[in-house]
Amino acid sequence: MEMDKYEKELYSKGIKYIGGVDEVGRGPLIGPVVAACVVLPKNFYLEGLTDSKKVSEKKREIFYDYIIKNAVAYGIGIVGPKIIDEINIYEATKKAMMIAIEEVREKIKLEHILIDAMKLDLDIPSTSIIKGDSKSISIAAASIIAKVTRDRMMYELDEKYPQYEFRKHKGYPTKKHLSAIKKYGLIEGYRQSYGPVKEVIECKLKE
Repeated sequence: MEMDKYEKELYSKGIKYIGGVDEVGRGPLIGPVVAACVVLPKNFYLEGLTDSKKVSEKKREIFYDYIIKNAVAYGIGIVGPKIIDEINIYEATKKAMMIAIEEVREKIKLEHILIDAMKLDLDIPSTSIIKGDSKSISIAAASIIAKVTRDRMMYELDEKYPQYEFRKHKGYPTKKHLSAIKKYGLIEGYRQSYGPVKEVIECKLKE
């Protein structure tokens, strides 16, 4: 399947500004959920561009710089752990996506939005695509921007708290991460509504 199939179809209808939207960070126990909206130029091509999870860390950084440099416009939405705990991760993800979209709409007039899996309440036409980050170049580009943005936050956290090894697991509930939480406790930024974090809080209360 061509990665620009959806874009080509929209271009053929005279639509010029297409935003690809994706998020990263629904599963981690710490930090924000990050979404990006990216509008690419019509004949954009980047060999190897696909779902950010299928791209190596080194390549993601290179792709990130290339996309930022060549995009018509892009926006980033960041929703922190406190809001995730208040409204749940699904709603927080939608909120992050809407922030990213609005940031783009301040720069250009978006005409259509391609979204990875989610459905958003928008006043412009949109298409929700299952596994969109491996089917649409616009969504794939958004997935790279969101992933690199969030990973960089995890690197900063890793520098402050090296004992948790955030650089390695990016906040996801790996065995090492879970044992680090049990050993060192919780720092600011953990999602208190998430099961493994709740367990640590409950254990502390029992002590």
